[in-house]
Amino acid sequence: MRTLVTTEQLAEFCEKAQSVPYITVDTEFLRERSYYSKLCLVQVALPGTGEEDAVLIDPLVDGMSLEPLYDVMRNENVVKVFHAARQDIEIFFVEGDVIPKPMFDTQVAAMVCGFGEQVGYETLVRKVAKKGLDKTSRFTDWSRRPLTDAQQKYALADVTHLRVIYEFLSDQLSKTGRYKWVEEEVAFLTDPETYIIRPEEAWKRLKTRTNTPAFLAVVKELAEFRESQAQERNIPRGRIFKDDALLELSSTKPKSMKDLGRSRLLLREARKGIIADGILAAIKRGVETPPEKAPKSNGRREPLKVNPALADLLRVLLKANADRAGVAQKLIATTSELDEIAAGERTSLALTGWRHEVFGQDALRLCEGKLALAVDGEKVGAVEI
Repeated sequence: MRTLVTTEQLAEFCEKAQSVPYITVDTEFLRERSYYSKLCLVQVALPGTGEEDAVLIDPLVDGMSLEPLYDVMRNENVVKVFHAARQDIEIFFVEGDVIPKPMFDTQVAAMVCGFGEQVGYETLVRKVAKKGLDKTSRFTDWSRRPLTDAQQKYALADVTHLRVIYEFLSDQLSKTGRYKWVEEEVAFLTDPETYIIRPEEAWKRLKTRTNTPAFLAVVKELAEFRESQAQERNIPRGRIFKDDALLELSSTKPKSMKDLGRSRLLLREARKGIIADGILAAIKRGVETPPEKAPKSNGRREPLKVNPALADLLRVLLKANADRAGVAQKLIATTSELDEIAAGERTSLALTGWRHEVFGQDALRLCEGKLALAVDGEKVGAVEI
């Protein structure tokens, strides 16, 4: 096992990586005590089986720059292979302002190739690479040094087996003509907007029972203040104040430090100093927000008028078509998307791109009464009317 601890060592390895068709990548990180993930280790492997073809990169060493690796990430002649890539890509985007392109996600590809929903890396290693994984180092503090031999072996296995899995899935996709399907799915992962968190939009992730503009105006201001503080201090937003405290403050609307002290849910540290001042200022801004500028709703809408019988038929159709195509059902459509279609809405992702070919076009014909479902033994299929 080779660990790169200088920028020069990394640059030498990455020079070789610039000329290969793909690299496999994984990261180890901590996030429990910070807003942004703390990158603790990067694992990279080149095609091949030699020991020199797979390395660990230690970003915690003083003076280590990951810029040579970021250059490889920017090289569009080298495919960057991940498993369940979102968190890894977010780290590279935040740390180095880089989005790996082109990118291949083996979890997405496995769902397209019939391995089920949200298939784990361990499952693919067992089924495709025909290997087992030592899981004893899975829950470990990757920021502590030195790393044990067991930790290093575990980390390296995340990219060495990934080579076999990538080559197998890539071959399957080429045979079935479904490479475009995976490219459609990973487009979301390679869009910078996926990883940008804007404080002014933080209120949208909260679930509220009250949707009046006056209430939501205070929620919005408090959520924006909390998100800004969490980002600035690089601590979890719950360390500023938790969701339940935010909603309580939005209801009670304290006007002074004395009022703030009566909060049942506010952390002691938030009842004084900068946080307390910020809370009171945010509430004041929310209260003073003109009605025409206040949020109209928390992303909610009127309940859908779902035809339950049609929704049930769509579920049967989805299973039949997913089984026939060998694709995970949830990758094609979720239960809520089926309800939307059954309610007459036509904006669902399930009706676009490759999903339209596999399921969407049949779903629309079923809704229009042009398609029926028939049973043949243990199989269910669609028939034209």
